[in-house]
Order: sequence, then structure tokens, then C-alpha cells
Amino acid sequence: MTIFQLIQKPQMRGAEMFAAQLATELTAKGHHVLLISLFPGDSQLPFLGQHILLNRPQHKRWNDLEGWRNLAKLIEQYQPDVIQCNAGDTLKFAVLSKLTNRWKTPIIARNASMVSAYITNPITKWINRFLYRKTKAIISVSQLSAQDINQLFPETKSKTSVIPVGINLPNLQPVSWQNSPKSEINLIHVGGFSFEKNHVGLFSIFQKFLKEKPNSHLHLLGDGPLRKEMEEKITQLGLQNAVTFYGFTSQVMDYIHQADVLLLPSIIEGLPGVLLEAMYAETPVVAYNVGGISEIVFPNETGYLLEKGDEAGFVKAILDAVQTANTSVIVKNAKELVVEKFNNSYLAMRFEQVYKSVLHDKN
Repeated sequence: MTIFQLIQKPQMRGAEMFAAQLATELTAKGHHVLLISLFPGDSQLPFLGQHILLNRPQHKRWNDLEGWRNLAKLIEQYQPDVIQCNAGDTLKFAVLSKLTNRWKTPIIARNASMVSAYITNPITKWINRFLYRKTKAIISVSQLSAQDINQLFPETKSKTSVIPVGINLPNLQPVSWQNSPKSEINLIHVGGFSFEKNHVGLFSIFQKFLKEKPNSHLHLLGDGPLRKEMEEKITQLGLQNAVTFYGFTSQVMDYIHQADVLLLPSIIEGLPGVLLEAMYAETPVVAYNVGGISEIVFPNETGYLLEKGDEAGFVKAILDAVQTANTSVIVKNAKELVVEKFNNSYLAMRFEQVYKSVLHDKN
């Protein structure tokens, strides 16, 4: 098969990273995969195959006739069997290109979050209903995200399947913490600086934890629109000597492996790949029960799970993770789960099955 994987832009975000890794696995299985970025970005994604940069202006999302023609020309040139749209504006771009240029390739949408959290008014709902009607299949990242989109748009139920995110299974390397003194406990958070990741809540949790374990350090990996604001917040809280901002790094899993606990108090999630990375790296995870997280974090079996907003419980769970003997059993269970069910090679076969079913229905 020839497969187009559309992404928003080259950036070290979960949706783009997984699309690049999936493209690599599908290529290894003999398919011709093109990764196509809509908007400019300066990150180097982990895909050695053909990566086409359309470099379209983001402000022209609704009237980018030239961009839609460019995609149509690529479709004419490469004759893809399927086009997978991976989060963000990619579905809108593909559908509008198809309508204005009349190409026939089936569109598959990747539903990587809880869409009801973003679709909050009748106009937005109408637009998204229209876009999803133009898809041949919807692949949701978790059972909960599938239920969410099916409740919002009941007509999507018959074409929705669930395939989680996965990870590569690399050899892990030792790394040194940056700009931080030797600490008794090293906590880590990986994620973009956006409201969904709830950094303000994370800082509140960390402040409470410091009262129990003063010689602790919080390492923040990632970047995003709220980073400067969060750096100022840390200074206001007087925590600048206990928190380090790393920005993007290619050694995410190595740092996770080095940490004592990974924290994820997000308020909105799909199925975050960072939890799978931590589970593979044998680092205990503590997370809020949002999105599809409960489908991989089983309390006291593969991690520690708290209800959203329970900061006191979150602090206690971190203490349990660093102090109790049961943690060794938990991380062992978690790694076995990831290796068996969430490795990218296995998941690529499941994507293949969806593509083949779409092509069968087309014929």
C-alpha cells in the first residue's frame, strides 16, 4: 500500500511522534509511507523515509486553496491507497482539499483525545460533524475517547475502532540531570506547556510533596505556549532552585528511566504515550484518571491512579511510589504490559487491518 500520514507540523508532540514512529513501522512492513507536514516546524521527527513539508500558513486554515491543490497534486503523483489524518487541523485540510479538488482517496481520522472537551458550541459541533462524515474510518486512541466521539456524533459509531498509541522499545542510556543539585528524589513531568497538562496543579502538588521530602527536584521536559508563564510562576512560588526546565530533548526516555517517579496530573488526555514510555523504562507513574489513562494504569498493579483534583492523594501516591516495596512489582507488571500490547510493531499490524478493511469496502 501507499499511505499518506498527515501531521500538523514537525514538532515533538505525542500525535506527531507516534505518526512518525507508525510510518517507520509500516515502511518496515513493505508499505510506501509519506509523512506530510502541513505547517512549518523545526523539529526532527524520528522518520527516515520521505517527509514532505508543505509549509502552509496557519492563518489560512479556511481558505488555503493553494495548499489544498498542493495536496491534490501529491495524491495525483503518488496515488495513495489511504490518507490518515493525525490530530489537529489535518482532517479539516484533507476534507477541504478533497471537496475542492475532487480526489477519491479514502480519509481515515485519528482521534487522539476527548473531542467533547474542545467542541463546545453548536457551530463547532456542526463543522466537526461534517468533517467526520467525510471519513471512511475513525481510529480512536482509547475506549473512552471512542465512547466520547460516538456520544457526540452517534453516526460515527459504525466506523470507529480503537488502537492505542504505542512506543518503540529502545535500549536506555544513563544521563545526567541538568542544572540541579544532587537530590534524594527526582520527579519528572514530560509534556507540552498547555492548559491540558495542568502545570499549575503540578506545581501545587510538588509544593505539598516538598513538605514531606524537602530534598526533591522536579524536572520538566517539553515546550509550548505557556512555558514562559510557568517559568514566572515557579519564580513567584520560590521554587526555582527545585525545578529545572529542559525544553525539548531527544533523550526523553533516558531521563524518564533516571527518575524516581513520573507525574501526570493532566485535566484532559487521550492515551498519553509518555506513560507507556515510563512503564517501559520501569519508572513508576502517578496520574489523574482522565481520558484513557485507566486503560493502562491499573491502581497498585501497573501504577498509581487518582481522581482529578485530588492533590493530597497524589502526594501520598508519590510517597508510596518511592517508599513501598510493592513498587518493584508494579513497575514489572507495567513493563510486561507495554512490551506485550503497546509496542509499535504490533500496533502497525492493527493499523494495516483497518486500512485493508477500508479498501475492501471501497471495492
